[in-house]
Amino acid sequence: MGTGDFALFASSPFLLWEKNMLIDLHSHLLPNIDDGSKSLRASIRMAKEAVDSGIKAALMTPHHMNGHYVNHKDDIITLTSEFQKHLDNNDIGLQVFPSQEVRINGGLLQALDDDDILFADESNRYLLLEFPDDDVPTYSKDMIFQVMQRGITVEIAHPERNTKIMSTPSILFDLIEAGAVAQVTASSYVGTFGKKVEKFAEEIIKHNLAHVFVSDAHDLPNRDYEMVEAMAKLEKQMGRDYQELFETNAEAILDGDNVTSLVPEPIVKRKFFSKF
Repeated sequence: MGTGDFALFASSPFLLWEKNMLIDLHSHLLPNIDDGSKSLRASIRMAKEAVDSGIKAALMTPHHMNGHYVNHKDDIITLTSEFQKHLDNNDIGLQVFPSQEVRINGGLLQALDDDDILFADESNRYLLLEFPDDDVPTYSKDMIFQVMQRGITVEIAHPERNTKIMSTPSILFDLIEAGAVAQVTASSYVGTFGKKVEKFAEEIIKHNLAHVFVSDAHDLPNRDYEMVEAMAKLEKQMGRDYQELFETNAEAILDGDNVTSLVPEPIVKRKFFSKF
């Protein structure tokens, strides 16, 4: 997954969403290994939908170590290679690359030692880390510190849908200030998960606590690709420069380069967070 593999992006770094050249850093397309897709047929359909939605390259990020699914590094590499062949045979112009969505857990450091963790890039810099939907375990800060001491940048999955972060947004601010980066699911930002999630996603972005949009696509209701819609809304709300930042950050993560971060600002807890 070197820079040469993404030469098509380098020549047009801006307005990729208008040119059907988006990068998706979080998707569940591989068949029969987690809750993303139950069949190869469904996976091929989802890949075609990705291309039709402006995506040209996608990381395969099946759940790993989340209490339900264990998807080892070597298995994902093999399955992703096989899936790419199926896409090529069906003339679907999507490049796919192996990765994982890793649940924070007590075995994470050992899994890193055992070389059983995949990253977003070949240089093993960006690690996609997931919290439980309704909690951020008390040991998270210490474990993330230990992970980042290894030169790894933690990439936080869908913080806008985590009820603990919604009620205590300082958790996210502290992580970003310490050097983590965060994904916002495009569907969250455009309202698919409801108004409260949409508003919190907007707050995260307004306070410079997010760096990229992703699809987090599953073959489930309301889990479609809405990257273009999110980019259009972002440009309208935050301006062209901010929207371009999200595009180039996705490419930077995929290539293992530095993301461009704006100074994070703490979210002042507002009334609409009080019920979480």
